[in-house]
Amino acid sequence: MRLAVLSSQELTPEQVDLYRAILNGPRGQERRAVPLATGAGGLAGPFNVMLYAPAVGQALQELGVAIRFRTGLAPRVREMAVLVVAQAWDSDYERAAHEPLGRAAGLTESEIAALRAGADPGFTEEPERVAYAVTRALADKADLDDTDYDVAVAALGEQALVELSTLVGYYSTLALQLRIFRVPAR
Repeated sequence: MRLAVLSSQELTPEQVDLYRAILNGPRGQERRAVPLATGAGGLAGPFNVMLYAPAVGQALQELGVAIRFRTGLAPRVREMAVLVVAQAWDSDYERAAHEPLGRAAGLTESEIAALRAGADPGFTEEPERVAYAVTRALADKADLDDTDYDVAVAALGEQALVELSTLVGYYSTLALQLRIFRVPAR
């Protein structure tokens, strides 16, 4: 790991505010496969990285809360999209954190295995099928052609497309930071 895990004892006031927002927010209220805290007074994973730039970290963690807890995206769609990003970026941390959330959202083991391998999971419901195609296109080429855009708007709606594209961007940002700073999955 390239960034030391900051202890809550050594944080600036801005870092303390961010630390508390992360631990006391909705993420801190859920059961997690990958813990938020290190057990040594610090934060794990991308949350420790956020502490190094608290103003940006605060905005990023607030975006993450909005993506995870305030969108109209179905939980299966949300977790499928995170797992597509995890596969595209080869992000072990995102995979470890979100495969259990995907299971809890109703993704089957075969769907999770397909997503892990970068394969089409074969969703049968149109919104899930379209959301998968959109997410894959955004993760692979960061764009939708006019036909794919029209299909996405017709099946998902404009709001869901904005939420889904923001989710892909957010988790791609986390995956990039996890890679740059060599943050381990656990």
